[in-house]
Amino acid sequence: MRLLTTALAFGAALFAQSAAAQLNLTAETTAGGGPPGLSMLNLAEVAQAAGVANLQLQTGQTLTNVVLNVAEGRTDIGNAPLLLVFLLSHGRGPFSSLGEEQGAALASNLRALYPYNLGAYSFYAFDSKRIDGWGGIAGHMIFNGPPQGGALTGARQLVQLVTGMAEGSGYTAMQVNWGQAEGVILGGTVDAAIAPESHPSQRITAMAAAGRVTLYSTPREVWESEAFQRWANSPGNAPVTFAISALGYGDNVTVVSEDDQWRSVNITGAEIVNASMEFETARALTAAYIAGLDAFRGRTPFTGNMGLGELDARLSGFCGPNPLRYHPGAIAAWEEAGYTVPDCARP
Repeated sequence: MRLLTTALAFGAALFAQSAAAQLNLTAETTAGGGPPGLSMLNLAEVAQAAGVANLQLQTGQTLTNVVLNVAEGRTDIGNAPLLLVFLLSHGRGPFSSLGEEQGAALASNLRALYPYNLGAYSFYAFDSKRIDGWGGIAGHMIFNGPPQGGALTGARQLVQLVTGMAEGSGYTAMQVNWGQAEGVILGGTVDAAIAPESHPSQRITAMAAAGRVTLYSTPREVWESEAFQRWANSPGNAPVTFAISALGYGDNVTVVSEDDQWRSVNITGAEIVNASMEFETARALTAAYIAGLDAFRGRTPFTGNMGLGELDARLSGFCGPNPLRYHPGAIAAWEEAGYTVPDCARP
């Protein structure tokens, strides 16, 4: 009887695992090997390996559309810069056609599984361009992001806060899609770049293979100012400091700072699902993600600097004016793993 009971239990476990593994979920992410794409690919791998679900993954998507698709229930899982969730909740920016009431209703449908950073605003240039610090961009052409979106807005705001200069008066700028960025920087079309990067950045590493590069920290006095910290803690942002030694660059990259710290602002994000997702599904997905965190941190040179597993409200960009909250199933998984979920990030 004991053998039969054991066999039945084992068979039931196999059946449960097989049934769970056959749960098919849709997921959308951006293209390439940046933080959003890698994060979603990692989730797809760990979810399948744990027998939780098969993610039918669509890449090359615009995150504005991804956020809207998840909010409307057309997609199960997506990447979300937290700024987009904030803008949706107010019917502003790319969601202005929805209006505030409809935007707020859609934003209320969103829940997070886990947070991460999409990159920190970074100012860098070839030494041969003779850009001497932040003020040195005067009269020069810089790359500051794609033709539209949060990265471009943030880069412009950063320059304004540090130098007082606005694009078109003091410096000029070129905007190209991310896939073209490395080409215009390496080819010398622009003199410097100010854009979000996860360090050690693939773009900066490629530049360093071609010549000496300098990466500039935000000046400490500016970074600590009330105006800068107000922007650094605005929706979608989080202040960040890295020990220069932790940035991961070799001898061909010089980091300029007043001390041993590199200072900037992170773009905060999360993996999102619809609030209607089943508790156990959200819990199992998040638990699989947590179990694979150490491996994910070591996956690329920069994934260790993505803020993986960082639930602190200020560092992750949650709470305050950010309306996004964690899914109850995700909260259960984090707490079971020994993490503390801030009260303000609960639904």
